[in-house]
Amino acid sequence: MKTSEIKFRLPLLAAGIVSLLLGLWAGLLRMGWQWPIIQPSLPISHGPLMISGFLGTVISLERAVALGRRWMLASPLLSGLGALTVVFAHDSGLGPVLILLGSLGLVLISGLMVRKHLVNYTVVIALGAVAWLVGNSLWVNGRAVSQIVLWWAGFLVLTIAGERLELGRIARPSKLVVNIFSAIIVILLAGLIVSTYNQDLGVSLASISFLLLAIWLLRNDIARKTIRQTGLPRFVAACLLGGYVWLGVSGFLGISFGALSAGPNYDAFLHSLFLGFVMIMIFGHAPIIFPAVLGSPVSYQPVFYVHLALMHISLIVRLTGDLLPLQSLRMWGGVLNALAILLFFFNTVRSIRLGIVAKA
Repeated sequence: MKTSEIKFRLPLLAAGIVSLLLGLWAGLLRMGWQWPIIQPSLPISHGPLMISGFLGTVISLERAVALGRRWMLASPLLSGLGALTVVFAHDSGLGPVLILLGSLGLVLISGLMVRKHLVNYTVVIALGAVAWLVGNSLWVNGRAVSQIVLWWAGFLVLTIAGERLELGRIARPSKLVVNIFSAIIVILLAGLIVSTYNQDLGVSLASISFLLLAIWLLRNDIARKTIRQTGLPRFVAACLLGGYVWLGVSGFLGISFGALSAGPNYDAFLHSLFLGFVMIMIFGHAPIIFPAVLGSPVSYQPVFYVHLALMHISLIVRLTGDLLPLQSLRMWGGVLNALAILLFFFNTVRSIRLGIVAKA
């Protein structure tokens, strides 16, 4: 891989990681920890930083690298800059617009994927990009984050579901199994659309799809087979299967609570999805994503199970605090969530260094 290509990618990845660190700090401030506030707008920027600044940037970067078109790097550049602008130039109103343009870039990238290879999983992944674009459009037009966060959730769930469907081709699922998957996606899309007009019904429909999708994935994903292997394949499978359980938990909570805009139940619903499902998916895919983006191998280490276990334990603590409710338990669960993510980055960076040494 050319050094010049890495030089283009590193600042974009760095923007995503900085967004994540700021997002973690913002989340802890929102939970009630009396820590320094870097910027007055930081606490209210938690969602955009985590979803668009980190996940949107990393997903867009991965897509751009996979397709090998330099112009596609504009998408992660815009989303990363937009998230930082939301924090450091909040009053300008420019941040959401930049993120919107970044999501438009991902839609164009996904459209090119569909054009080159029109199959069910590329369509699902493209629909995820469209969900991000729609959510950002509503945000730019004045909708509160709590009113459009379901669209952002749809972006991530559809993206992951499409990728798992792609890898699931190895098992050659029956037509019935694929049709059930398609029906679940239709329910999810219906929930997203309905939520724009009737948030309570929309959240209920989307949550039903989360629960059904979790069951489908637990039953049909190839992780059921790879969990019997050793090393990295088993670790990835452990991440996937655990993440699917948290997706089901989020679906159950969403069905139980309906639309919410704040409070412990809202926290439990969103973070069982975004941390329990999405972040654990990141844990599992990082050993594959980072080598592709950085051109550096990742040396699998059994210590990876430590940050995975800590994320599961911390989520149990946090959700217990949410549902009882016990504010102190919830707050400590949030701190442990952040520590699990920081430990994940430490272990990943260490494994990359070990991989480079082994390769040399």
